Amino acid sequence: MTRKFLTLAAGALMLGMSSMSALAAGKTIAVSWKTFQEERWKTDEAAIKAVVEAAGNTYVSTDAQGSAQKQAADIEGLISQKVDVIMVVAFDSDAILPSFKAASDAGVKMLSYDVLVEDPNALYVTFDNVGVGRLIAKEILAVKPEGNFAFIKGDKGDPNATFLFQGMMEVLKESLDSGKVKNVCETFTDGWKPDVAQKNMEQCLTSTGNKVDAVLAENDGMASGVVAALEAQGMAGIPVGGQDGDLAAINRVALGTQTVSVWKNARELGKVAAEAANAIAEGTDAATLPGVGKFSGGAKGVEVNAILLTPTPITKANVNVAIDAGHITKDQACAGVAAGAVPGC
Repeated sequence: MTRKFLTLAAGALMLGMSSMSALAAGKTIAVSWKTFQEERWKTDEAAIKAVVEAAGNTYVSTDAQGSAQKQAADIEGLISQKVDVIMVVAFDSDAILPSFKAASDAGVKMLSYDVLVEDPNALYVTFDNVGVGRLIAKEILAVKPEGNFAFIKGDKGDPNATFLFQGMMEVLKESLDSGKVKNVCETFTDGWKPDVAQKNMEQCLTSTGNKVDAVLAENDGMASGVVAALEAQGMAGIPVGGQDGDLAAINRVALGTQTVSVWKNARELGKVAAEAANAIAEGTDAATLPGVGKFSGGAKGVEVNAILLTPTPITKANVNVAIDAGHITKDQACAGVAAGAVPGC
């Protein structure tokens, strides 16, 4: 994998991008969401819309509702509306490639948001998802250095599921090779759906006779399904990992039913992506934007311009970080937690 990134402090990156937002005016920036049902996308949208409209541009969006076919039709509609930039959270990264080509052929600039689409003409803006996988594994391994581990992966059609698992395996390789850690369950989860994740976890518990010591789920929604399955078997409290910084997940971290939620600050991601969209709508070459480097870590090895932001693992020891950042209120984070038991509570 080739990954060459300009190392910048987050503040410097944001400052550089902020100066670009004034360049574009009167443009239309569209977002094609793969599904707007997940909690986190509402936060992303608010950040994107604020930056787009502050620059004098127009924000529009579509919701694919978990359908690759609908997402393709949505993008076709946006092209016909002659929008300037389309930011896409892809439901199926391979299936959407013809839509990216059609948009580029029509002169529409494309940006793959959070989910990689291997189109060399599209800017990729996300958090380092391999790094997220590493963080989940490191935090789980810190509290459970050996035992039977289960892996509840995301949707098979989403490259992030593979990136996250790759990061996990990098951290766990030595422990797996030595036999200290055993991979007793590993399954993809259709649509990243919590109820499907719960069924996957129930099947894992049945197949192992409940002999599972830790679970690495690839997002917080699925972690909620995992925790529900564990609770039904009286196993609540074994280490469970997740990511996204969902409000309910941070509360589970404070309560001790989830070990870590790797928080990808959606406000920061949305702001950086929207400022990049404003700039490329005006004609700025994506390769010249601050923080842009080359990324070719996808399944096809296609090199794209990319901006990768750094995530923050939220554990019991630093729940206060999410509270202090305004991501979650103290009441939400600390519901059911004894006062003083967790920093910030």
